[in-house]
Amino acid sequence: MKDFLKNNLNIIITLVAVFLVAGLGSLFVNMGLEWLEGLNKPSEWIPNFVIPIVWSIIYLSFAIIFSILLKQKLVSKKLIILSIVNGILNILWCLVFFTLNQLLLGNILIILNAFFGVLLLLEIIKTSKLYVNLLWIYPIWLFVATTLNLSLWILN
Repeated sequence: MKDFLKNNLNIIITLVAVFLVAGLGSLFVNMGLEWLEGLNKPSEWIPNFVIPIVWSIIYLSFAIIFSILLKQKLVSKKLIILSIVNGILNILWCLVFFTLNQLLLGNILIILNAFFGVLLLLEIIKTSKLYVNLLWIYPIWLFVATTLNLSLWILN
């Protein structure tokens, strides 16, 4: 067991980090769902059941791909930093937007998250063109979320 932990510690830490970001984000989102339901929304809105499915796919993809990249020793310091920044921005956005109900600051955070999401994707492209194909959903989804957030800010 000791050798397993020693050989896989980075992967275990990565998996815990991904699931921590997902869990905290989900907690903060759930705390603000009632508030969100009371907001004016545009006529074109994504069905509520789609959102957790897409985020689950994103988090699962990151967990799998980062585990593979770590095993292959293809993770750079810059990739780690960009991943941490994206995780922190994601948690902060969920907290500020959903739990604290701050539309403007939430929009600023989601725009920053989208920017750093693109930087993260570009860094993964340098590391592995194969795995990046599975992660295009992340910045695309962040742009969708940004559009939805901006529409909520405008309408409310």
